[in-house]
Amino acid sequence: MGPLSDLKVVELGTLIAGPYCARLMAEFGAEVTKVETPGEGDPLRKWRKLHDGNSLWWYAQARNKKSIAVNLKAPEGQEIVRRLVAQADIVVENFRPGTLEKWNLGYEQLARDNPKLVMVRLSGFGQTGPYKDQPGFGAIGESMGGMRYITGYPDRAPVRVGISIGDSLAAMFGVIGALMAIHHRAKTGKGQVVDVALYEAVFAMMESMLPEYGYDASVRERTGAALPGIVPSNTYPCKDGQYVVIGANADSIFKRMMKAIGRDDLANDPALADNAGRTKQTAMLDRVIGEWTMSVTLDDALAVLERAEVPSGRIYSIADIAKDLHFQARGMIERHKLGDRDLLLPGIVPKLGATPGATRWIGPKLGEHTHAVLGTLGYTAAEIEALKQKGTI
Repeated sequence: MGPLSDLKVVELGTLIAGPYCARLMAEFGAEVTKVETPGEGDPLRKWRKLHDGNSLWWYAQARNKKSIAVNLKAPEGQEIVRRLVAQADIVVENFRPGTLEKWNLGYEQLARDNPKLVMVRLSGFGQTGPYKDQPGFGAIGESMGGMRYITGYPDRAPVRVGISIGDSLAAMFGVIGALMAIHHRAKTGKGQVVDVALYEAVFAMMESMLPEYGYDASVRERTGAALPGIVPSNTYPCKDGQYVVIGANADSIFKRMMKAIGRDDLANDPALADNAGRTKQTAMLDRVIGEWTMSVTLDDALAVLERAEVPSGRIYSIADIAKDLHFQARGMIERHKLGDRDLLLPGIVPKLGATPGATRWIGPKLGEHTHAVLGTLGYTAAEIEALKQKGTI
């Protein structure tokens, strides 16, 4: 059942950060009940390619979750959520700060009935501070957190990573925070709020940027595919129009690579024996390596580098990923049925030896579990029908 099978999670959120946070818990056994707006559902259901009215993304993002349709703006809907949360361990929400309080579902209100409750609050700028009331999607967090500024080439505008990385980073910090809070609760019996801001989740990934700025006011700039100050580590073109990624920045690896490409003179040059010396010669080394890669095909380059035990690889498209033997051997390409079509879902990360995660079912229909869940909360069939007639569920 997974290592989190003793936890009940209520998801109050839409799109990416909150739902991805809850998805990670569901993948490892937590009982996740997702609350959606009746007749509409999570907007992610309609994003990108659709099958049977739901996006293919939805079937992955909502796997292992129960879906109930409840109008959070209605007093009766708020009462349903309060009953649900009273039995829960964790609530995950990603509304703008103050929204849940407006619906009488803030942490202080919910914790009165469940003082052990842990609430994960994901938002653009956090629950406090001068920007807290501003709307903030992942793109804004990536920009404010420093990621966009250093992504791309110096002679062009900053670019985005091709996925919603800011939302996903915040979601993972949300899971980490929730499990820390559950561990604390086991010792004290008390719950707490886990406050995750998207921009802070991105900023936390920025490695040495702040210490370097504080030290001598240096600002890291965009450097394309290279990793500044770590040499050689770059992407190089090959004769057949493909690209090879090479990370030969460790001292011994650098020597092996230079010998493998016929440059013993550079392998044995004392000035290039460590990273500090190589950094001073970045342009020369990139030119030498680039000249070699342009003389061979990608496959030939990889064969030479593999024999020399130099970290290297091709740049995978999703087609490359889907057919790669290593992805398949590690269980990272799951195959499920979606009507008469195959549905491929990414495998579960991380791999736990004793209590692995699993896909128990794919994303549910809107409100698929409403009646069953309300039944466990003590609602009678007549009460459920009355709520349905009022549009509450």
